[in-house]
Amino acid sequence: MKKTLVISGSGGQGVMSAGIIIAEAAVDSGRNAVYLPEYGPQQRGGTAKCTVITDEEEIVSPLASKCDVLIALNSQSYSKFKKAVKPGGTLIVNSSMTGQTENIDGFKIINVPADDISSSLGNIKVSNIVMIGALLSSGADIIGKEEMTKTLVQKFSSKSGSADINLEALNAGINYREK
Repeated sequence: MKKTLVISGSGGQGVMSAGIIIAEAAVDSGRNAVYLPEYGPQQRGGTAKCTVITDEEEIVSPLASKCDVLIALNSQSYSKFKKAVKPGGTLIVNSSMTGQTENIDGFKIINVPADDISSSLGNIKVSNIVMIGALLSSGADIIGKEEMTKTLVQKFSSKSGSADINLEALNAGINYREK
């Protein structure tokens, strides 16, 4: 089934890395995937957004007017892109940056304090991986834990300790439950 995911935040929050990792995991699991990055003019601090589309079938166009899931790493991204989510879709929001977001009828809202979780793990740079973990436990069915774990190990095994902290962040996101 075709699934469209938008990830957005500020430059430096790992938006593009998260999108690439999800697309690679989808391809490694035998699905087709398209990754479409969009950058603001600044490298750090500017707006960053990417779209990932996965499907068992051939993906004809990387352009999507609406998405099934939005991962918003900051409040500006949440405000700007929440209207791009299809009715019945999922919004996964970094509540460390946005505060608790309001419920919206017809949508699943998941508030995850990703920056707080990653800080408690000792590395703020893995907030994006915490959010991927939340995506895995959201029921959105974009990618599975096994495929994501394999992709993270492959991607980070050459850097000392990187695979371990990323897997820890992934599991923290998967296991996080809103209070």
